[in-house]
Amino acid sequence: MPENSDVSSNSKKLKHFIFGSPRNLKDPKIFHKLALIPFLAWVGLGADGLSSSAYGPEEAFRTLGQHTYLAVFISLATIITVFVISYAYSRIIEHFPHGGGGYIVATHMLGEKAGVVSGSALIVDYILTITVSIASCSDALFSYLPVDYQKYKIIFAAVLIVLMIIMNMRGVKESITGLTPIFLTFIFTHAIMLGYGLFSHIGEIGNVTNQISTGLQNDLSSIGFWGILIILLRAYSLGGGTYTGIEAVSNGLQIMRDPKVKTGKRTMLYMASSLAITAAGLAVLYLLVDVRPAVGKTLNSVLADSLFSGWSFGQALAVVTIFSEGALLLVAAQAGFIDAPRVMANMAVDSWLPHRFASFSERLTMQNGVVLVGTAALALLFYTQGSIIALVIMYSINVFLTFTISEFGMSRFFIRHRKKEKYWKKHLSVHLTGLILCFTILSVTVFEKFLEGGWLTLVITSLVIVLCYFIKKHYEKVQSDKKRFDELLTTIPTYGEPNNEPVNTKENTAIMLVNGYNGFGVHTFLTIVRQFPDFYKNFIFVSVVVVDQGMFKGEEGLDHHKDSIIASLEKYVDLARRLGLKADYRIEIGTDVVQAGSDLCINVSKEFSRSMVFSGKLAFRVEKYYHKFLHNETAFAIQRNLHWNGVPNMILPIRMDL
Repeated sequence: MPENSDVSSNSKKLKHFIFGSPRNLKDPKIFHKLALIPFLAWVGLGADGLSSSAYGPEEAFRTLGQHTYLAVFISLATIITVFVISYAYSRIIEHFPHGGGGYIVATHMLGEKAGVVSGSALIVDYILTITVSIASCSDALFSYLPVDYQKYKIIFAAVLIVLMIIMNMRGVKESITGLTPIFLTFIFTHAIMLGYGLFSHIGEIGNVTNQISTGLQNDLSSIGFWGILIILLRAYSLGGGTYTGIEAVSNGLQIMRDPKVKTGKRTMLYMASSLAITAAGLAVLYLLVDVRPAVGKTLNSVLADSLFSGWSFGQALAVVTIFSEGALLLVAAQAGFIDAPRVMANMAVDSWLPHRFASFSERLTMQNGVVLVGTAALALLFYTQGSIIALVIMYSINVFLTFTISEFGMSRFFIRHRKKEKYWKKHLSVHLTGLILCFTILSVTVFEKFLEGGWLTLVITSLVIVLCYFIKKHYEKVQSDKKRFDELLTTIPTYGEPNNEPVNTKENTAIMLVNGYNGFGVHTFLTIVRQFPDFYKNFIFVSVVVVDQGMFKGEEGLDHHKDSIIASLEKYVDLARRLGLKADYRIEIGTDVVQAGSDLCINVSKEFSRSMVFSGKLAFRVEKYYHKFLHNETAFAIQRNLHWNGVPNMILPIRMDL
């Protein structure tokens, strides 16, 4: 026994060293300490949008071909689009302050079918965010290494993903804090590059104006107005990667400091301003500096080399600038690890995904979601061999699918609430503009890039949607049986005076684990009474206040959830006493129902020395392979812990006719 205890203790120490020690859930300021201020939210969530300036403007500029003078119009369109989409998501933050972004908007305004499409697209989108960001980061860093090292690029990217999984399991705030220096280096170096580039080439504005005028005249005479418009529209749409990541703030609102709406809107302003300035500034500089594509180099690296070539330390500054760009992509992957698990948690609460994805770890992180999206990102990395072209195409399609659904949902919101919203016409016009822009980009991207990888993201997203419907159907069947139990057992008539005697710690005691006052719990209680008549004199009902996504709204949410659990336990106590039994209840707060439930039962068994722990478990007519994944097997897990600690436990079946 001592040897096993030492092994267990050492493994726990190693776990805490890697992932961090458990959070103190009884600390009244725990949520405030973990919440992000606007700056840190900008780093953790805004980096996704800002990093797209590494490839979005370049893709648009390259698509222009010989018509580079149109870069000025692309720059203006970029600024308008960034602020239109950001304005739209600021309204989402305002009207849906508990987070969830596109999934919540689609579910509430367009129905659950639109919600599951938006949610599935978001999950795939964030997995691709991680993959494309890490792959781009590896490309940027390995571009300065000898060719012989290129074979290690995929392995390096895989290691980065694994490290980010570990960082995010330690905690969101810790992972963001560790990546902040990279973010600040990017801001500093790119501010120098953009500022110096624009001011040092002011004299070129006249020549560029003439170039634009001449180019327009030549193209109008050769391909006409519609020809110019098609070229511009195609470049604008294929540069749509510039706008990816804007939605991240509204999806991650739960992790922001109160007042969340104010923090979220300020974060959105920081992100929109930095992205618009950086992306539009780069597009203009490509034209002013007359940047030309070079083999094995990005346009941004060509631009940096050209601007800083005359400086005494110019080469070093250019290298740091481009390295920070590559490293920022590593920070951008953080948005995927923050938002994907939260979208999954919201969908799990609505039973589209296994309920376990709504659970927090002892570090208050969504470790199930973090591990799943990290593993999926690794799979996509190896499948595509880190191809940025293929990944960006897949990435952009899902982003603009969710943008389009969200804009349509918010348009409907303001039409439906036009009598309550004073400025509904102004808001509606912005959302309709965003809807047109996003749908246009989505359509052109799918049409142009379907055979180049666009089909794959549509197939993957469709498979996720089908899986969600399968899971939802199963939970609905279970819920239907549960309602039958509730109708039969939650209103049991009793006769005679209730037993108001206090519980006696020396008498036979049944400790019963319950999860809310429902037919399942009452069925288990009545089974104990029937199977052990007059044997147990005391009944102690125990329950865990589980901190998960379904109630995670800060301190108020925890208190409300705790009060709800106490009210349920009091109903069990009242039922037992009306049946002539002595009864009481005990509760514990935790993120892991197995660990917290085990500890609670062990402590209660010490208080009542002559006791037995009882719990109920769903028993299906035919056990399917997916039942263990959809139902967390809590009863068996707690039983193992209790038996190891010498506490007797019996699991009673609750038959499900499925």
